[in-house]
Amino acid sequence: MKYFIKKIITLIITLLFISLLTFTAFSVIPGDAALSKLGVDASPEAVERLRAEYGLDDPITVRYVRWLGNALHGDFGQSYKYETMTVAQLLQTRLPVTVLLAVMSFIIIIVVSVPLGMLCARFSGKWLDVVITQMTQITMAIPSFFLGIILTYIFGLIFKVFQPGGYVGMDVDFWGCVGYLVLPAVAVALPKIAMVVKYLRNSVLGEMKKDYVKTAYSKGNSVNQVLYGHVLRNALIPVITFVAMVVAEILAGSLVIEQVFSIPGMGRLLITSISTRDYPVVQAAVLYITSIVVIINFLVDVLYQLADPRIRTA
Repeated sequence: MKYFIKKIITLIITLLFISLLTFTAFSVIPGDAALSKLGVDASPEAVERLRAEYGLDDPITVRYVRWLGNALHGDFGQSYKYETMTVAQLLQTRLPVTVLLAVMSFIIIIVVSVPLGMLCARFSGKWLDVVITQMTQITMAIPSFFLGIILTYIFGLIFKVFQPGGYVGMDVDFWGCVGYLVLPAVAVALPKIAMVVKYLRNSVLGEMKKDYVKTAYSKGNSVNQVLYGHVLRNALIPVITFVAMVVAEILAGSLVIEQVFSIPGMGRLLITSISTRDYPVVQAAVLYITSIVVIINFLVDVLYQLADPRIRTA
């Protein structure tokens, strides 16, 4: 119980620190949101009025406390660019798309990398291991955005499997949206599959050298029974932590891929908001994304402890 309490306290402190860092970073960088909206030809009086309306002339500590208090109630303020929508409304329309893309990428990674990693470990040093390793190394060396461009060219322009830029909203056709996101998810997942395959392969080979494996063979278990009934669970324990790092990279890769496939998710919203200095949206978007990563890492730590009860922290 103490383990979980410590983790929860650490999670809360981390989220507070992220909120402070996020707000401060976008408050001190050069540029003026009011001037960006009104234009360089705006009069100083008009700029000052808009700054007062946005609350930008208050001290940064006052603005942070006010922003944090509102954020805890789900109120991130009003968008400077999208005046008819609140920041929360913008996030509600964009975040599900990015999360769906990340979930699909993660499923592809797990479904493909675990069997490949086990195959590489079972046939270590043989031709199958060499072929899989070389193929995954090639995909790992190609950036996600470039894979996205290649997939768009091959399946969109040559084979015409999908229409580039023809995104279908989740509220219009959920399965149509899922179908459009398949190729973007593949582009995000392929480089990560190679990393998980290599990590799982090495973990399984390390477990195969331990005494309990010899004992399992001495009891008449087959290779598959030993691998999947004994070795896999223990080999996955260190892989779980590595997968948490992969999740963070999935979210980062998704933001870039959204630009390539014209997906109206958090990535496009974030880039547009940065260019227009729409700080309320930028702060909320960064806070949401980093919070998701931190929470996922927290859940992975809990799963890590549940997978091996011997793990404890002082």
